Amino acid sequence: MFILVLNSGSSSIKYKLFFKKNLKVVFEGIEQEIKDFHSSFENIFDKLIKSKVINKLEDIDAFGHRVVHGGEKFSKPIFIDNKILKKLEKLTILAPLHNPSNIDGIKIIKNKLPNAKQIAVFDTAFHQTMPKETFLYPLPINLYKKHKIRKYGFHGTSHHFVAKQYALSIDKKLKTLNLITIHLGNGASMCAIKNGKSIDTTMGFTPLEGLMMGTRCGDIDPAIVLYLQKHLKLTIKEVDNLLNKQSGFQGICKQSDFRKVKSKLAVKMYVEKIRKYLGSYILKLPKLDAIIFTGGIGENSAILRKEVCKNLYDNLSIKLSGSKNKKLKFKAIQEISSKKSKVKICVIKTNEEKE
Repeated sequence: MFILVLNSGSSSIKYKLFFKKNLKVVFEGIEQEIKDFHSSFENIFDKLIKSKVINKLEDIDAFGHRVVHGGEKFSKPIFIDNKILKKLEKLTILAPLHNPSNIDGIKIIKNKLPNAKQIAVFDTAFHQTMPKETFLYPLPINLYKKHKIRKYGFHGTSHHFVAKQYALSIDKKLKTLNLITIHLGNGASMCAIKNGKSIDTTMGFTPLEGLMMGTRCGDIDPAIVLYLQKHLKLTIKEVDNLLNKQSGFQGICKQSDFRKVKSKLAVKMYVEKIRKYLGSYILKLPKLDAIIFTGGIGENSAILRKEVCKNLYDNLSIKLSGSKNKKLKFKAIQEISSKKSKVKICVIKTNEEKE
């Protein structure tokens, strides 16, 4: 009767229990600052039973897992068996911060409920439609052929969800629409969607590429890494930590939570990156139907949306409504574009667990 969706991060687990018949959320929560995933899963199971929504774990018909990296092997959701689990383990090298915790969750449930159905849904899957000229890097081609070094993209569940929600809201099929989706949270990415399919996205081989983020640097000159190792004598681990955990907003103003950021320079840098990709994605599409903001920052920061959409009308006929942007109500989908705008601008609340 129930489906439990588990969104395991590098140090947290978000979870939602859905009633199978109508996908209504009947219980949800988050485990944070995790040091032992096994005990955290036990906490989740205890909370579910104490809530009395379920009597026993066997009342859960299926477990859905958000798996960050599916490589080239997985382009759609898949039932997990021992063979699939081994393939997932081989992909941990591509997402060392996230895939291990995803796999831990799968194994814990497998040991506790050996006969339970488990399904993996991949963050990279939606972007498997990117053309080769987009997903290949201009490196020696053997690095792709032998080691699969290429752009994969992430946040696919979020980009796909909000794109589908927009299509439903205007009663059109997604395959008829061209969109730019902007997922802004502690991790941030954008996606160009042509005829309902991802044709480009800002994140790359790893979630480090692209926009400036809470603690991640996004796009930089790759030679900086060599400089840090050669001249500052940083180890590989130290460079990895610097780029992933000490950069972005954290690096510029020592604050990774956008709600607490007071640095005008940091915000300008953030907006600069978003607008740079926005312009390039507009050129990739035959026309643009809508720009969609989502994610914690995209959904909640009126100032950020205003700055991103500033002065776009004269050249691109894109115009934000100041009043609509400021006075958002707690709705799943809200249009914030001016009547003059030829392109719709929307804020859509993402729901990766439901997707």
